[in-house]
Amino acid sequence: EAAEEEVAELLSLAARVEGITRNVGMHAGGVLIAPGKITDFCPLYMQPGSDSAVSQFDKDDVEAVGLVKFDFLGLTTLTILDRAVNYIRALDPVDAGFNLETLPLNDRPSYKLLSDAKTVAIFQLESRGMQGMLKDARPDRFEDIIALVALYRPGPMDLIPDFCKRKHGEKFDYPDPRTESILSETYGIMVYQEQVMQMAQIVGGYSLGGADMLRRAMGKKKAEEMAEHREIFRAGAAKDGLSTEKADEIFDLMEKFAGYGFNKSHAAAYALLSYHTAYLKVHHTAAFMAANMSLAMEDTDKIKILVEDSIDVCRLTLLPPDVNESQFRFTPEGEPKSVTGKQVTNIRYGLGGVKGCGQGAIEAIVAARNEGGKFKDLFDFCKRVDRKQINRRTIESLIRAGGMDCFGIDRAILLASVAFAMEVAGQEAAAANQVSLFGGDDSDLVAPPEYVKATPWTDRQKLAEEKIALGYYLSGHMFDIYAQEVRRFARTRLQDLEPSREPRMLCGVITGVRTQMTQRGKILIVALDDKTGVVEVTIYNEVFEANKNAFKEDEFLLVVGKVSEDRFNGGLRITAEKVYDLASSRIQYGHKLEMDLACTVSPAKIAEVLAPYKHPDGLPVSLRIKPANVDCILQLGDEWRVAPSDALKHALELTLGAKDVAVEY
Repeated sequence: EAAEEEVAELLSLAARVEGITRNVGMHAGGVLIAPGKITDFCPLYMQPGSDSAVSQFDKDDVEAVGLVKFDFLGLTTLTILDRAVNYIRALDPVDAGFNLETLPLNDRPSYKLLSDAKTVAIFQLESRGMQGMLKDARPDRFEDIIALVALYRPGPMDLIPDFCKRKHGEKFDYPDPRTESILSETYGIMVYQEQVMQMAQIVGGYSLGGADMLRRAMGKKKAEEMAEHREIFRAGAAKDGLSTEKADEIFDLMEKFAGYGFNKSHAAAYALLSYHTAYLKVHHTAAFMAANMSLAMEDTDKIKILVEDSIDVCRLTLLPPDVNESQFRFTPEGEPKSVTGKQVTNIRYGLGGVKGCGQGAIEAIVAARNEGGKFKDLFDFCKRVDRKQINRRTIESLIRAGGMDCFGIDRAILLASVAFAMEVAGQEAAAANQVSLFGGDDSDLVAPPEYVKATPWTDRQKLAEEKIALGYYLSGHMFDIYAQEVRRFARTRLQDLEPSREPRMLCGVITGVRTQMTQRGKILIVALDDKTGVVEVTIYNEVFEANKNAFKEDEFLLVVGKVSEDRFNGGLRITAEKVYDLASSRIQYGHKLEMDLACTVSPAKIAEVLAPYKHPDGLPVSLRIKPANVDCILQLGDEWRVAPSDALKHALELTLGAKDVAVEY
């Protein structure tokens, strides 16, 4: 009874607030234009903390009082195109007058790019759904792009299969022979609002103004207005001898399409941008992709997609960041086509794409380089740049990203020397303000500073540090470190993975881990990357609990599990039954750990190195030694079985001087 009273009170309160305006919304790009002072036509409102005036009338009321409203859209694509054109003009004197407005709209290679769905960075056509539609439609004229841009929306999307079939030869009839001139470009399908208006004009005898009113009425779906217009349409059609039944059939068809018809002028403007981006990607690839990367510098995921597409699809070479060559933005680099007869295929990585490097810091580096030439080493760099603009963190990020590889010193040594180099630069700056005892310059008498000693990075550490600075691996791939070894037992590449009833074995480097709550409890979604592809693997709680330490980013993971078709999202659904990290994979599929060792290494030293890695289920250890120049193999007992991790391999090489440390499979 008390619960019923609470429900009654809740409903009473809800009824009192129902229909009340909750808040004032503002259109992101809507602009009102009045013939005089706007407050003479409608009241204004300013939200607290904002300096933007907003109309108190809503969209319908501002139209009713006679104001014109415009939608202004700001598109990043326009900036990308502008920057790409500037690159093109700067790269080759022959292209100094290059202009998008004069591009031919019948360029075959551009339409082939679209038909092959290689549309990363192509305006409006990047999504997977769009790519599927392009493969089916195979556009070969500009009108096709306009139609596809207009059709790819909820509602008209259902018409895409018919559009594709008709384009490729399926026969169809027009609603009325007189409509052929209107509907031929879209193969008898009403796609645009303008087509609905022209149909009303030609078949129903409407004026263009009247046809626009009909289009609006159809869009609003007001029954009384539609009934009036149906009568007007019947009367107009009857003048040309069309029966009431046929007129109603055409009117119903128009009403259906007008509900989601797209404005053709809007679709054409978008299609033109799509075509321009496709043309530049085909004919000025490096300039176009460099412009795209420059606009996406703060979005690591987007940069990674663009970099992969540039290398794998466009066959471009991405030159690493370099304090002696790079600008703030990504730039195309190479001999112009007018000299070589070939497209420029190099893009120089922009220093602005390195995390922790602001525009002010990069501009200070470029200014110092322009003024005094290329930097000779880290000490010269720290001495010449403006230290008010550039701090230690910036220099460390540049080193991690490979931006100072031009100095020919290992990144680990450079990183260890940053503090010392900055200190030396500060001392030199202070000394420059003092006059020597003899009034001259003592700088030639000072010995050049030496780098701080440090252990060089392994390939794995180099890539891990690179990922910190860039957000992804650039100079290589973490999986490359393991590929040769693990392909002996996990042969299926991720790009070749297919659904199977039998458990499949797959492997890769973990690039992401996230948790998700389900009815079965907490599950882990692990992203695996083997350079050929990326898949997501579902790890249920029982598998997770048994292997908690295996799920670390940038670490190798082997999965044995079920691979099935994901009918909901498309792609594959992978559920892990067993997982192994690198060491346990080697134990599972390897026979023994082998190495070459000098006879001079003492047994005590060997025992000291192996002891922390002893594992009862591990691999037996086999030592290849050469006493008195005789080849011998020394097999250690079962109590010296070990977990063959990379850490053990590193310790054997560093401490014992072991060579060719490897697992035999």
